[in-house]
Amino acid sequence: MTLLRDDAAGELLATAARLVVEEGLEYGPAKQRAVRQLGLARRVAMPDNWALEAAVREHIAIFCPETQARELAALREVALRWMDRLDEFRPLVGGAVWHGTATAHSDIYLPLFCDDTKVVEWRLLDRRVDYHPGSMTGLRGEAVEVLTLRDRHPALGQPVLVHLMVHGPDDDRGALRPDAQGRSPRGDAAALRARMAEAAAEGGA
Repeated sequence: MTLLRDDAAGELLATAARLVVEEGLEYGPAKQRAVRQLGLARRVAMPDNWALEAAVREHIAIFCPETQARELAALREVALRWMDRLDEFRPLVGGAVWHGTATAHSDIYLPLFCDDTKVVEWRLLDRRVDYHPGSMTGLRGEAVEVLTLRDRHPALGQPVLVHLMVHGPDDDRGALRPDAQGRSPRGDAAALRARMAEAAAEGGA
């Protein structure tokens, strides 16, 4: 594995952060594309996600603090709308929408908990909601079924993808356990409302 000089590592982080903010890439793909764009060796030592998140926050603070705050508020409203609609499945929200780094290009990820994915599908069909089935990596690293739908918000110039990640009924155990930095990695509807109120009071995320 090739180690980078400090200046090259900084350029890699800055490039990856721009891809996350401006194109909505997830951290892994953003780092990989940044490596290709910069012409670095394939076996280069990748920065960890904590460093990339810090670079994302720095990029937002420099280039788009006001627009990002509005877009984040809109995405959180969309997330909360679906959490309320699907409250019987004890929804949580995580990722950039929860942590406050989301932009209009970001997707919304909502882990749900129930015995059968079909029950969630029936609720969507009852509401005449179109969705696309698929799979993603779940909370415990296992593959889980995902129902992806599109929604809109007047403050956003494009549709929002909402991924309903259907877990087993007991898979929420440990889902709110603090991460390595002591932060909750996700929250329920009440926690999201509190975070939104705090952001509104502070004028930011």
